[in-house]
Amino acid sequence: MEHILLRDLDIPDIWQFDTYLANGGYEGLKHAVKHSPSEVIQIVLDANLRGRGGAGFSTGRKWSFIPQDAAIKYVVVNADESEPGTFKDRQLLEHNPHQVIEGALIAAYAIQAAAVYIYARGEFWDLSYALEDHIDEARQANLLGENILGSGWSCDVFVHRGAGAYICGEESALLNSLQGLLGQPRVRPPFPAQVGGGLYYQPTVVNNVETLANVPWIMLNGADAYKAIGTPESPGPKIFCVSGHAARPGNYELPLGTTFRELIFEHAGGVRDGKALKAILPCGASGPVLPATDDVLDTPLTYEAVTKLGSTLGSASVILMDENTDMVWAAARMVHFFRHESCGKCTPCREGTFWLERVYERLLRGEGTPRDLEILESVPRQMTGVTLCALGDFAASPVLGTLQHFRDEYERYVGISAPEAEAVAEEAVPVEAGAGGEL
Repeated sequence: MEHILLRDLDIPDIWQFDTYLANGGYEGLKHAVKHSPSEVIQIVLDANLRGRGGAGFSTGRKWSFIPQDAAIKYVVVNADESEPGTFKDRQLLEHNPHQVIEGALIAAYAIQAAAVYIYARGEFWDLSYALEDHIDEARQANLLGENILGSGWSCDVFVHRGAGAYICGEESALLNSLQGLLGQPRVRPPFPAQVGGGLYYQPTVVNNVETLANVPWIMLNGADAYKAIGTPESPGPKIFCVSGHAARPGNYELPLGTTFRELIFEHAGGVRDGKALKAILPCGASGPVLPATDDVLDTPLTYEAVTKLGSTLGSASVILMDENTDMVWAAARMVHFFRHESCGKCTPCREGTFWLERVYERLLRGEGTPRDLEILESVPRQMTGVTLCALGDFAASPVLGTLQHFRDEYERYVGISAPEAEAVAEEAVPVEAGAGGEL
């Protein structure tokens, strides 16, 4: 299948401006400016393009929320790719950057934005400098800047580098960082699309890199052609990042609806060294782990199907764990990551991640007790749904997911059998997340 997103696999020098133009580059933008902004939004709505950054929200609907009468509007490209196991946006920005720029410009035209800001992960230094050169090439060709393509609409594009904070992948924390404020989530409402909620408190669309890379193809080929790929609820191609114990780790562009089994064994070569597959993280560290059962492996990779399994597709950063993986150790590593990346603004997240890390430290030192299992059941549930952003939920996921599917491994750490563990759980007093205190 010819790639729609990872076009560098078909055309190695597609990153070059002239090569991109020779292969249909910026034709989507030229097509867009021949339509009214509302017509462009409707095309994307009809295509049912869902956000590729994690939430899977309708892209066209997000654009439609921007008030048409607002004097100043912005588009922000979320290139803060910090989720463990995710590296798709980097490949797009390094090897097919003009398609991302073109998609961002189409989004900007649709909402009549005055500027586009690409917020790049702090470690993307070389990538960001190269991206500025690509933007200059497009500017010299009147594809951005003043009176773009004679349309009467003007818009410029700028690159901003973050400081390497995971929390700035959350859109409101990203906007704060972009404004020079602390990279912490905002209280909502107002939402970014509303006056007071966006960049510099003006209405703003925030879209992921991969999301915008889909837009030029949609503009050129139409909504029906896009919906012919994937499934009705989750149409289009998706870049799946496969890592961990994979024989052939890498990015794979496949239609949404491809099964775990096909992705892992037909494309990624299965598990390295011929070992058995034990568990799968479908979206990096932020979603609950899944056991590698036949039911899971035969599940289509769509936003709705993975949700039914009790996890989430998210950014589709699929991390494989082989038969020798210690799931308690793996959960401890993920909890450590989220404790380190918590911005500290919300008490349940700040305190909960700290307490969870201490419990895992005890378990891994061989000092765990049956009481610790009850703590690990209770504390994460008091962190979910009560914070300004989803990091509290993300931090709870590795704990609750591994406890659900691999509880026997926890029981070995505390030296009790399953029946004994059940008895302890029934008798234990629930742990409440008070302020401070010892666990």
